[in-house]
Amino acid sequence: MKAFMDKDFLLSTDTAKKLFHEIAEPMPVLDYHCHINPREIAEDRKFENITQVWLGGDHYKWRQMRSNGVDEYYITGDAPDREKFQKWAETLELAVGNPLYHWSHLELQRFFGYHGILNGETAEDVWKLCNARLQEDSMSVRNLIRQSAVTLICTTDDPADDLRWHKALAEDRSFEVQVLPAWRPDKAMNMEKPDYTSYIEKLGAAAEMEIRSFAELKAALKKRMDFFESYGCKASDHALEYVMYVPETEENIEKIFAKRLAGENPDREEELKFKTAFMSFAAEEYAKRGWAMQLHYGCKRDNNTSMYRQLGPDTGYDCINNYAPSSQMADFLNALDVKGTLPKTIIYSLNPNDDEAIGSIIGCFQNADAVGKIQQGSAWWFNDNKNGMMKQMTSLANLGLLGNFIGMLTDSRSFLSYPRHEYFRRILCELIGGWVENGEYPNDEKTLKRIIKGISYNNAVRYFGFALEEK
Repeated sequence: MKAFMDKDFLLSTDTAKKLFHEIAEPMPVLDYHCHINPREIAEDRKFENITQVWLGGDHYKWRQMRSNGVDEYYITGDAPDREKFQKWAETLELAVGNPLYHWSHLELQRFFGYHGILNGETAEDVWKLCNARLQEDSMSVRNLIRQSAVTLICTTDDPADDLRWHKALAEDRSFEVQVLPAWRPDKAMNMEKPDYTSYIEKLGAAAEMEIRSFAELKAALKKRMDFFESYGCKASDHALEYVMYVPETEENIEKIFAKRLAGENPDREEELKFKTAFMSFAAEEYAKRGWAMQLHYGCKRDNNTSMYRQLGPDTGYDCINNYAPSSQMADFLNALDVKGTLPKTIIYSLNPNDDEAIGSIIGCFQNADAVGKIQQGSAWWFNDNKNGMMKQMTSLANLGLLGNFIGMLTDSRSFLSYPRHEYFRRILCELIGGWVENGEYPNDEKTLKRIIKGISYNNAVRYFGFALEEK
């Protein structure tokens, strides 16, 4: 029997162990998509206790606590942090087979030197150990990032954001890790939302202009893109229900937009037409600027209405959406390609059933503009586990070039989440190592090194064009 989460955790063959320990493990981390707060980096926050850094905002953990019958008072309520931690520890011990079990113990090992097991009985000792460690200067936000060998972070930022914390970080020569904004214009596109007109006013104020037409909306967004670009932005991100393609004339899009500004709600067909026009405009701008377009879709959000009213979005009540027609994705990319406005594009679906569809679509639009110009994104959210990663990478290998894959992203709100890259790399090395051991790929050390280093780090450096050296 193997020891619990030892140095060869998830590695079952000699080749997998060699690929991980000699090649993948020493590689730095490039976090090209996350949801951490740049203010906390700029201010170099120190956390008072493990609950603050572990449970604050982590809806992955919140869902499991609810599944264990924990009262909301101990999850998002006003319970003391020590009691919240106790409830999480009691929940974690039941999470057999869940990636949270592995992530939590990796984080305890890597950041706190704790190689035991967290459960209800050990919670007090772990609480004291972690909290004592968090008081050390080495556990400030910036030093947590340094400990994780992170070279660059892309946060997720609204077009109306003033980027004041990115400005502070850009001017701070004492912190060597690049922290760049990423463009997230969902609020400018989602005209069906009740606060849409007030958001358009906010966006207009940020762009120092009035927005009274779709043409002016596009002009305002261009101004804000220029501003983001001045702070090193090289990526956009879109949260979509699915990738739609319902084309309409510019004249009719103006009518739909005017109708919404007048306070009328669009019907579903009008909404999809507007979003198609919005995404087509955005993609064209990204292509001009060399930005990568990230498309996250296949999620049905805010399913529990009573809890949404109480807690708001991103609190653990989303699920996989089965409706994501691949034909619309293909039509959308094709329309951009025909016009010569198809940017580098990364496609993520929350539904694992979409893996093969995505793998077949991306092959239709690859060209010499960039190596792996159209990417299938890493296993996302509910798929961010051993089986999900194995499935996504196997599907990509079957249908495309796994060796050009840009690899893992953190997609987290926690500064302790960087061991997820280690988790991913162990699974990657186990997968490829197994193929080598089974005679399905040669034991070609030079090429294997290139592939593992590429997927772990170097491919993303090249793909986004970040000012980093390959390793």
